[in-house]
Formats: sequence, structure tokens, C-alpha cells
Amino acid sequence: MRHQRYQRYQRLFVAALTLFLLAAPAAGAAAQGSAQGEEVPRGPTWWERALQALLDGIQFGVIIAITAVGLSLIFGTIHLINFAHGELVTIGATFAFFLNVSPAGPGWHLVFAALAATALGAVVGAAIDRGVWRPLRARGTGLINMFIVTIGLSLLLRHVVLVLYGTRPGSYAQYDIQRAIDLGPVGITPRDLTVTLLSVATLLAVALLLGRTRIGTAIRAVSGNRDLAEASGIDVKRVVLVVWMLAGALAALGGVFFGLVEIVTWDMGFKLLLLMFAGVILGGLGSAYGAMVGSLVIGIVAQMSTLWFPVDLQYAWALLALIVVLLVRPQGILGRAERVG
Repeated sequence: MRHQRYQRYQRLFVAALTLFLLAAPAAGAAAQGSAQGEEVPRGPTWWERALQALLDGIQFGVIIAITAVGLSLIFGTIHLINFAHGELVTIGATFAFFLNVSPAGPGWHLVFAALAATALGAVVGAAIDRGVWRPLRARGTGLINMFIVTIGLSLLLRHVVLVLYGTRPGSYAQYDIQRAIDLGPVGITPRDLTVTLLSVATLLAVALLLGRTRIGTAIRAVSGNRDLAEASGIDVKRVVLVVWMLAGALAALGGVFFGLVEIVTWDMGFKLLLLMFAGVILGGLGSAYGAMVGSLVIGIVAQMSTLWFPVDLQYAWALLALIVVLLVRPQGILGRAERVG
């Protein structure tokens, strides 16, 4: 009888000791907080996290839009799916890195390096058109063959950048580490805010170029009906050259912005290419305004999906949104339905 009572007391003592050990850390933290007179900081609510993800999605979407507009214009004017467009993004980012950071470079400030990279993107775009695509079009090369050439050109340019830049990721010298500015329930660094505003301003400038200038009217005419535009006296070759220069400049500028908010790598343009295609297709093939809207949707969906799913799957959910929209509206958000046959 005494032995059973001893076992009962022993079990009660073990249970009490276990509860004390489990409660001790929480009691100690509460005592420390009360001793210091400070409240335990609470984490952000779901709505605050949703607003932050929305802001991040807008920033990501406008960067995708800058790079995707040129891709859409190229398809609209010559109906070419340019698989090498991502390498123009990489060329812009890595050239700005060379001018800004590399010991072999001049050490320019990032603003001047970005302007030079944008100019280089326009030159590379013009050189590709004059050296590759114009001769192929003159020979009557089919679109499928030209698409295969874009894949080969993409591999060539990507590995040239790999040899010149290397595999080590890098960041620019300026605006690297900054403290976020609190804007109510959300926060954003001055760098990211500036990149977002500059991206929006660039998109508005492109919209004004296409809608209010003679060259923009010519681009829209060639995109609508190439033969009719040529019969109306429009120099189609000059328009296509301008489109390639504009596409190269926008891709290079978008590469600098993307490398500034993320990181500069030798294959960053290739990683962004799938989202560019998604934005162009979602907005409507050949529509520059559609590419802007579609890219913005892709960026927002990619960032908002992180509220429920792992970050590694954010691009997958963006592509799922593309599929859902195309099932409802096959021509895209701002695309025009065409009759087949």
C-alpha cells in the first residue's frame, strides 16, 4: 500500500516538474518584458501582408512590362517570336554592372551606367535586325525557321555573357542596402520606390510615343496591316528598325531595374523570359498596351500567391492565371479576336 502511494506521488511530481519546465520559458519572457516595461511586438496581420504583397507585385509587374513591351512590338510588326529577347535584358544589366562595379570598368555612377546600357541595348537591337533578321526576311525565310534561329541566337548571346561576366552573382555599387520607408501598413525602400516610379514613367512615355507621334502611328499601322502600310508610303524597313531599337533599349533598361531590385546574374534574362511571354500572351499578342496590362497581372499574381503557397511556386501560379484567362478569353485581355479561314 505504501509502495503504491509512493508511485502515485512520484508520478505527480514528474507531471508537475514537466509542466513547470514547459511554462518556464514563457513565464521568463513575460517577466523580462514586464521588467523592461515593453510590449511584445506583434507580427503583421494578414491584410498588412496582403497589401505588402500587392505593392511588391506592382513593382515586379511594371519591370516585366518594360521588358515585355518590346517583345510584343516585335511580334506585332514582323510576327517573330523572339526567344533571344531575354538576353537583351541580361546584356543591359551586365553592361551597367561593368561600367559601375567592375575593376576593369570606368566606375561610373549607376545612373550614367544605366543610360549607357540603355543606349547599348538600342544598338544591339539594331545590329541584330540589320545583321540577322533583315537578310533572313529578304530571303523569304519562314517564321518557324526564324524562331529556331532565335533559340540559337539566345544560346550564343547567353554564353558570350557567361564568358565575359562569369557565374558569380553581383550587385551594383549604389543603392544596395537601404532602410524601408513605412507607408502606413506597407514598407518600401527608396530604391524600390524610385524603380517603380521610373518604370511607370517609362511605360507612360512608350504609350505617348505610340499614340501621339508619327513614328508611333507608323508602328501601329505596320502592326495592323504590313502590306497596307507599305502601300500607303510607310517605310516598313525603317519602322521595323526603330521597333528593334526601342525593344533593345527597353529590355536593357528593364534589366538594369531588375538587377537593381534583385541581383545581376548571367542568366537573369532567360529566367525572366517566361514571365515576359506570359505577360504578352495574357495581354494579347501584338498589343503593346496589352503587354503592359498582362505583365502587371502576372507580377501581382506571382507575389500575391506567396500569401498561401511557397515562394518557389509563385511563377507557376502566375502561369496558371494565364491559362485560366485564356480559357475565358483566348485572344487575351486587350487582344482582338480573329477569324480563322
